[in-house]
Amino acid sequence: MNEEPSKSARKREALRLQDVGRALTQLKAQDLATFDLPNSLTLAIEEYGRINSREGGRRQLQYIGRLMRKLDTAAIELQLQHLRGESNAARHALHTVELWRDRLLEDPQALTLLLQEHPSIDRQKLRQLLKNATTTGSVLQNEPPNPAQKQSARALFRFLRDQLDTNETF
Repeated sequence: MNEEPSKSARKREALRLQDVGRALTQLKAQDLATFDLPNSLTLAIEEYGRINSREGGRRQLQYIGRLMRKLDTAAIELQLQHLRGESNAARHALHTVELWRDRLLEDPQALTLLLQEHPSIDRQKLRQLLKNATTTGSVLQNEPPNPAQKQSARALFRFLRDQLDTNETF
């Protein structure tokens, strides 16, 4: 005998799918394009962005949830976790980028190693950012970093994150 889920279980699942749909509606267009979604769901998400009414938005989210019932949402949820930085792979990737940034700021010879491991990185931009991050620092090592140095280090981090993410597949 095949038991169907209870009405409460079906409602919990519908609400969960609406929450996943809400998360999809809050993504930037370029991030949403990375998802392999059916055309009808993509159009419904775009339509949600054009709705100004609270009630209309609520109904559209219900519609998005209904469309998602037909999909295997495990892959979508995994990709959302990765985008949010909640997955283990995303945390590891950010940790790797932090390590590279710190190594580059402490040891200029690390640049050669990074370029050997990731030959497709934009070398000119990387060298410029590294130069900015190291020359804006103070002469004395014991002084705390100044705002310009922090800003340059952040720019270097963002660049490395973007470059290393494009080289690694999800």
